[in-house]
Amino acid sequence: MEEGQEDHVMSEVHLGCPPGSSGPHISHFTISIPPGIDCGRFNNLFKDEQVPMHQMVCVDEDGDLILTRRHAHHYLPTRSFSVTIRHNITSSISNVGLQVWKAELLLSDFVLHKMLTSSDFDEIVSLELGAGTGLVGMLLAHVAKTVFLTDRGDEILDNCASNVDLNSEVLNYQGSIHVRELDWMDSWPPSTSSGNSTCHERYSWTSSNVEEAERAALLVAADVIYSDGLTDALFCILEKLMSLGPKKVCINKGEQH
Repeated sequence: MEEGQEDHVMSEVHLGCPPGSSGPHISHFTISIPPGIDCGRFNNLFKDEQVPMHQMVCVDEDGDLILTRRHAHHYLPTRSFSVTIRHNITSSISNVGLQVWKAELLLSDFVLHKMLTSSDFDEIVSLELGAGTGLVGMLLAHVAKTVFLTDRGDEILDNCASNVDLNSEVLNYQGSIHVRELDWMDSWPPSTSSGNSTCHERYSWTSSNVEEAERAALLVAADVIYSDGLTDALFCILEKLMSLGPKKVCINKGEQH
């Protein structure tokens, strides 16, 4: 390895990625509604389709997983939709937000379950820390009033904004989505811009953005704890945000090893 070159890391999440490639790559994640869940008001999101039996996740009356064997021609009706995510296959540690990580999928599953079974996230303001590819926040934007997807670095923010655009038709965002730069090493509130739509200020905060973010009822983060320095900075900014505005709920999902 050349001097000054960073080590690259790879997540466990890959769907049809070409061998030897580091990215960017487009993956399509199919999200199916579990049996027994009424999609009700989300009928416009889920589409009817036939899924191979072995791909269905079913549980018995005790909640235990029912394992099914592969059968070539056994299909079950289900409702699903597909999310398109642009991501890298590998990245440096400083750019891990370009990849899809397992904790991001787990948190997305939780968020979608809450959306389907309750109105807890309806019309809320949400702020995601370390949003990466933006999947969690994009799902929330289907019911939330405003979603802030925050991360650091133009490459990650550009990729996140690209994913927001790629899924706008499928997810039919009901709320506003703002992709914003937020460096945890800097104190809150972040510096604000005049609100001009120049490329340099595309991910900058406006004063009204900051005021609305401070009123967020939900803070979410997935797999953002992997460095002592960043962890300290994360808790500092969480402490500040949690003390502002109305009562808040913070959901942080990390990977277990």
